[in-house]
Amino acid sequence: MEHEDEIVRRLVERFPGVTASAQRERRIWTQIKREEFLDVLAYLHDELKFISLLTVSGLDCGEEFQLIYHLAREDGIVLSAKENAPKSDPVFQTATDLYKGGMLFELEARNLLGLTIRGIPDDIRYPLPDDWPEGEYPLRKEWKAHAKPAELPAQNPAGKKDN
Repeated sequence: MEHEDEIVRRLVERFPGVTASAQRERRIWTQIKREEFLDVLAYLHDELKFISLLTVSGLDCGEEFQLIYHLAREDGIVLSAKENAPKSDPVFQTATDLYKGGMLFELEARNLLGLTIRGIPDDIRYPLPDDWPEGEYPLRKEWKAHAKPAELPAQNPAGKKDN
């Protein structure tokens, strides 16, 4: 894990507030403060060559929300960069200036968790249907479906054929 340890060393040396660890070969996890998240991502992209965004995971952690940007280098090392925001202020900045393909992932996190992600278009609803109720965020822990049984699509029991 020589390369992974060197990446962790350089990252923590440059950003002392970052927590980072090489957990196994080709796998690094980091926790980054909100106020320096984009600076750290720029360093990862420009200096440490994490040039590919694989996906963004959004989590409801109870009192906080977390976005995890999963980044990769050409040598196969994957780094997961975690950023948290309190539920009272669920605001994140877009990383699309660095990772152009990240907008769909950020839209998904915004619309499924109810996050504010500054820098992405406000008028796109993805992946929810156009008629999805405002203020309903299905990946929040406290969310419960509000549809009444009569409003749900008819279920076809297994093995029965429609006439």
